[in-house]
Amino acid sequence: MGQESSERTHGALRPNVGVMASTRTTPPKSLGWTGNEQADALIAQDPMALLIGFCLDQQIPVEKAFMGPLVMIERLGTIDAKKLAKMSPAKFEAAFRTVPAIHRFPASMAERVQAMCVFIADEYDGDAARIWTKAADAKDLHKRFVALPGFGKMKAQIMVAVVGKHFGVKPKGWADVIPDWPSLADVTTVEQRKAYQAKKREYKAEMRAAGKKP
Repeated sequence: MGQESSERTHGALRPNVGVMASTRTTPPKSLGWTGNEQADALIAQDPMALLIGFCLDQQIPVEKAFMGPLVMIERLGTIDAKKLAKMSPAKFEAAFRTVPAIHRFPASMAERVQAMCVFIADEYDGDAARIWTKAADAKDLHKRFVALPGFGKMKAQIMVAVVGKHFGVKPKGWADVIPDWPSLADVTTVEQRKAYQAKKREYKAEMRAAGKKP
């Protein structure tokens, strides 16, 4: 973890001083989304870890998705976007398939995460934080998140809320872009995460009972 920690300082979750200095907050040292001390610190302190977790947050529990970045470091030695972008796809997939698998769909998600790394390496010179530090306004920020492989419009809205509520990144129009439903942007502890998951399960059950797709 020593080498990886030194790499993470380049892309710290920093607010845009020029555009958003008035909304700056102290970044959290940890986010209680997994219950694992190392994993929760990693996703709070490393922009790539945060994005990888959100990319993986699909059809698996939140805590497993956000454990993914830490497991990738253990198996691949890094989550640096440029290094992962150049890595052999076979090696990348093997890390995802190793038991316990990083995701229930290891092959497709390995491909998606690596595609995101390639995109960040090419478009942001490997510095994931530039997605929000260089955004002109909230609409631009949302557009930047939507462009990431594995991110749709709703996930991009949540990301806008996450960097705003947790890291003080609130560009002009921020309140008009963020979701009007509970999301991980409202979760900072394991207890809150469990409550959030319980409400999400209840909502899906209600939707299914009503014959609707959740």
